[in-house]
Amino acid sequence: MKSLLFQLILASFVLSNFDNNVNAGHTSVFVRKEWPSEDIPLDHEVFAVPTGHNAPQQVHITQGDYDGKAVIISWVTPDEPGSSKVQYGTLKGKYEFTAEGKMTNYTFYKYNSGYIHHVLVDGLEYDTNFYYKIGTGDSAREFWFQTPPKIGPDVPYKFGIIGDLGQTYNSLSTLEHYMQSGTQTVLFVGDLSYADRYQYNDVGIRWDSWGRFVEKSTAYHPWIWSAGNHEIEYMPYMDEVVPFKSYLQRYPTPHLSCKSSSPMWYAIRRASAHIIVLSSYSPFVKYTPQYEWLSEELKKVDREKTPWLIVLMHMPIYNSNEAHFMEGESMRAVFEEWFVHHKVDVIFAGHVHAYERSYRISNIRYNVSSGERYPVPDKSAPVYITVGDGGNQEGLAGRFLDPQPEYSAFREASYGHSTLEIQNRTHAFYHWNRNDDGKRVATDSFVLHNQYW
Repeated sequence: MKSLLFQLILASFVLSNFDNNVNAGHTSVFVRKEWPSEDIPLDHEVFAVPTGHNAPQQVHITQGDYDGKAVIISWVTPDEPGSSKVQYGTLKGKYEFTAEGKMTNYTFYKYNSGYIHHVLVDGLEYDTNFYYKIGTGDSAREFWFQTPPKIGPDVPYKFGIIGDLGQTYNSLSTLEHYMQSGTQTVLFVGDLSYADRYQYNDVGIRWDSWGRFVEKSTAYHPWIWSAGNHEIEYMPYMDEVVPFKSYLQRYPTPHLSCKSSSPMWYAIRRASAHIIVLSSYSPFVKYTPQYEWLSEELKKVDREKTPWLIVLMHMPIYNSNEAHFMEGESMRAVFEEWFVHHKVDVIFAGHVHAYERSYRISNIRYNVSSGERYPVPDKSAPVYITVGDGGNQEGLAGRFLDPQPEYSAFREASYGHSTLEIQNRTHAFYHWNRNDDGKRVATDSFVLHNQYW
């Protein structure tokens, strides 16, 4: 019965996307009735501080190891250090186990952060609900999460993909629509809080407000982090010249478990997917640490166990929007041949505040003497998808190149999020969901065929 249902769903997807697969690309004429692209005021309820003295806030979890049997739980205590202890177990209110981590804090200009706690909880069972408690006394708070299923080639799993979120009313719409989608983990493609659009102490204050803003999701579902340009925060006029200072203090990644030398680039395996996170704003040319690491990581990918190979980065390699056009060309020149050779299934990026999906194309044949200067269809190439449409205060990027390039399959300047629902080793369902004035609207969808199988 399940097999028949899957075949019917698959057939409907193929029929609904047949024209899109064989015809020229489509530029949507939808015009978003845009709410003001302004940050929500700090006294709004979405930024509410939890009750109780020194109560934990800004709670978020991410995968804590290579294979999905650990989580890193992070939070902030605003007034005093408190405890860096997590109590957890498989029954609500009954915590059999305890894990302890570390506490840190930092300054940014004259802003002093709260006390930031990071705790690794490892040795977990697959496909299990865990409940956890942080804080003490009347200020303690309780949450839950579910570990992924055991790694395997036909393990179904559903990811959400969000980028360039910020903390506007449009951001809130995206977050709420995502939370209705039934996904299990977020692949986040950079540009979190947009706190760098503020000055002096307000930079840190807006990192705190964003952490409280997204907590209703991040405390329960792992968000797989990657950094964007708005995390750099190079601000010499405030004597702040250490790149990614706030981001690295607040959002850890499991980089050591994959032998990465930096939390900015790393890899994880989750269910039937091997996910590689790259840093668009760290050195990546030949002989750099990121280049050397990626070369080795791609050799570790076992498509018999994790058939789906997904890459996250912030800056898109293929983009037909006037905003940030060709900014990803240097990374394309370095890594595109690797992506094609290893048959990466899909690459998600952000940066451009609009949505765009490419056909499977490559430009790896070009060199200074070949004369082949344009992308061509390539069945071994990834699908490139830009989802920098989370809703930040910079607004939408509404000016696309005209005519639409042949490599561009679908594009629209709207706010939204994507989902990738893996069915088995051969097929996955992909949706881009437009946030259409309070409704979650599936606007672009197709069946993603696995490159290896």
